[in-house]
Amino acid sequence: MKKRNIFLILLAWMLISSATAFAQSNEDGQAVIGRWNLNFTFEDAAMKELGLFRHGLLNADGFPGWLEVKLSGFSTLVGYYVGYEGSARPVAEVHYSKETGKYHFTIPPQWMDVDDIYFEFSLNNDKLSGHKILKGQKISWTGVRAPSLTREKPPVWGNPKNLLDDNLSRWIIPNNNKFKMVNGVLTNEGVGGNLVTNEKFDDFKLSVEFRYPEGSNSGIYLRGRYELQIEDSKDKVSNVSIGAIYGFIEPALNAAKKPGEWQTYEITLVGRNVTIVHNGIEVISNRPIPGITGGSLDSREGEPGPIMIQGDHGPVEFRKFVITPAMK
Repeated sequence: MKKRNIFLILLAWMLISSATAFAQSNEDGQAVIGRWNLNFTFEDAAMKELGLFRHGLLNADGFPGWLEVKLSGFSTLVGYYVGYEGSARPVAEVHYSKETGKYHFTIPPQWMDVDDIYFEFSLNNDKLSGHKILKGQKISWTGVRAPSLTREKPPVWGNPKNLLDDNLSRWIIPNNNKFKMVNGVLTNEGVGGNLVTNEKFDDFKLSVEFRYPEGSNSGIYLRGRYELQIEDSKDKVSNVSIGAIYGFIEPALNAAKKPGEWQTYEITLVGRNVTIVHNGIEVISNRPIPGITGGSLDSREGEPGPIMIQGDHGPVEFRKFVITPAMK
């Protein structure tokens, strides 16, 4: 009986200690540390005024984003943010007010001609809610913790699927489509809508042959969320150059051929981990993708997603597009 009482006392002490630690973490504002999948909601009229419609990709669910909050030193919160304003960019400091229980930060614009963008939010029941102010407009958003996407077992691969046919039957065709099949080659002749597969995929291997003219820019979105950059980057190596997971992971080297020459990508995506072989050279080796990249279809990382080809930047051609999904 005494042993049982001692056990109960120890258990109670552990629960109290855990609750105290959690309360202290909230007191310091550090409970927000982690990666968050965001969803912005807004009225169409406000978005039209801001000029932020993107080729019909907005939907009733809103617009996706991503936020990471980290601890720098003993108490300073810093972060990274991804939204429709551009690529992943650092947040110098995430401020926390003990009095209000709210967080806020400001980032400068990237590709938009606007003032600094202000974010304010709260953490309740392990969910974020807040707003951002852009061009004087208040845009509401919510956030949930991003899933780990850890796989317990290696995938078993199914049968390859050719995603190219003369009728583009495996793709959702946007109203402003500039893609078409020309002698067995998928061709995007100019700036238009993005091409999205009508099937969604979880883990997969993707084999692609592509080429682009001088100065062009495009990309392939894995699960519609992670952009693999296609760009005439010449000899540049960065996290936005060819072979990169846009804004997050730079390739080990620039393996690109000259514009106008056919090139290859061999892509493997398992959970968050991606391997990219560019023209026979492994330029990204089993690296975890932190979160969604700019221009993503959604932020629901725990779900399967389609393949999307960027059509709103520049011309590009594909003569091979074969996907091998993992078996469920």
